[in-house]
Amino acid sequence: MIDQAIIEFDKALRTVFAPARSVRAVPGEDVPEAELDAAERSHAAALMRVNHVGEVCAQALYQGQSIMSRDPAIRDTLRQAAREETEHLAWTERRIAELGGRKSLLNPLWYGGALAMGLAAGRFGERWNLGFLAETERQVEQHLKSHLDTLPAADRRSRAIVEQMKVDEAEHAETALRLGAHELPAPAKGAMKLAARLMTTLAYRL
Repeated sequence: MIDQAIIEFDKALRTVFAPARSVRAVPGEDVPEAELDAAERSHAAALMRVNHVGEVCAQALYQGQSIMSRDPAIRDTLRQAAREETEHLAWTERRIAELGGRKSLLNPLWYGGALAMGLAAGRFGERWNLGFLAETERQVEQHLKSHLDTLPAADRRSRAIVEQMKVDEAEHAETALRLGAHELPAPAKGAMKLAARLMTTLAYRL
């Protein structure tokens, strides 16, 4: 148990403080950089910071859920999703830097809160654990769609990243449903939306 605790703590430190790495090519990396004015560049960087925070939270959620899972197949699914989310972490981190922005100052707080939520979700059993995963990914997919509506039209590099992330999140939700995810009750979905709204509002600025 001590060894496992050290491994999980190391994951947390790497997510929050170390540069993320991607196996796949960064979407849009072959697209020329757009000529954006200062306001457009600042807005795009802030949106990518929000997306980066979402990926920090995803790492923590999956970590908490996999710790609590007792089903090897579901645990492997959660870990595979986390690996793909690590690529999203790398893509958004790189794009923030290209736009001259910075990552959220509250990343340790976001990670800790999301980890607690993942651990709590796992305590309700495998099907509810998967239900939480599916609903999280649905809401993230909608959130990414809203970013595609507001990102500068000329910023094709950012848009390519967000579009690929949206595809991946939808696949994660479908995987959870195939494994038998329960549909979460409306109050739980509403609470998740409120928490996401708070996170995105603060992350846009901080």
